[in-house]
Amino acid sequence: MMGRSLERLFRPKSIAVFGGREAAEVVRQSERMGFSGQIWPVYPTRDEVHGRRAFRSVADLPAAPDAAFIGVNRRLTIEIARRLAERGAGGAICYASGFSEAEDGAALQEALLEAAGEMPIIGPNCYGLINYLDGALLWPDQHGGRRVERGVAIVTQSSNMAINMTMQRRGLPIAYMATAGNQAQTSLADIAEGLLEDSRVSAVGLHVEGVGEVARFERMAFRARALGKPVVAMTVGRSEQARAATMTHTASIAGSEAGTAAFFARLGIPLLKSIPEFLETLKLLHVHGPLPGGDLASMSCSGGEASLMADAALGRAVRYRSLDADERARIKATLNDFV
Repeated sequence: MMGRSLERLFRPKSIAVFGGREAAEVVRQSERMGFSGQIWPVYPTRDEVHGRRAFRSVADLPAAPDAAFIGVNRRLTIEIARRLAERGAGGAICYASGFSEAEDGAALQEALLEAAGEMPIIGPNCYGLINYLDGALLWPDQHGGRRVERGVAIVTQSSNMAINMTMQRRGLPIAYMATAGNQAQTSLADIAEGLLEDSRVSAVGLHVEGVGEVARFERMAFRARALGKPVVAMTVGRSEQARAATMTHTASIAGSEAGTAAFFARLGIPLLKSIPEFLETLKLLHVHGPLPGGDLASMSCSGGEASLMADAALGRAVRYRSLDADERARIKATLNDFV
């Protein structure tokens, strides 16, 4: 991303939307979430979109929007991005597919980058961004989240996985859900780094199909450490089929399992293997913050359950150490003599 600020795009005071059904859904979702800023639909042949006045063009907008959702075809996406950049917009979500992930789309993706210039863009080939803190939804579809005052940020290259994770009922407050798509300009690591800067974000979870530029991930990891905010990741590419699907999905190249594991270990980012593990780990980090070490204590009213907990630690970087005399005395004083 090279120095482009994502502040206006992530936390907008004004949103412009372009397109038909998708644009109307962005308006509806932002209204439903209580977004207090301005929403400006742009449609050349309509007077209104979802009950709001529609503007004919970017030039007709009252001001340069902080954020834009571009929900039109791939060629028109390029032209709208150019007009927004010229107007001084804060950034845009590029929804259309058919860029570098398609056989004939590489040149179009280069044209999109040229049109955007210094204006931040996310995508193309992505759903966009949900800000549950401020109710700003640059998002053209359903979701299952709600407004929160503090929570975790999740960044993924899969829009469908993003939708599914907003439907979780695990008690995990989600502050942001963002999709990266093709990462033509703004990488998954860039998005994560920008979200880390929000003081209301407690931890960050990454779903990674391909690392891309190593230096961007390193910078994001160093910034997270400086802020004291934990980052976890879930990667794909352990199988040949997953690597092939990744290439056709977002034009990302999944690396070898061993190489990926070594890279994230060097950055201090734990790798998780399933969505439940991913969400539960984020919940633990949201509640408790970064853990100081690998020592655990577990309490149970059942000897059988205590045995299961003990076995669960095997093969993991944690241990149940013996309680010292003072700890035993405090527990016994709190409970009873049978402890």
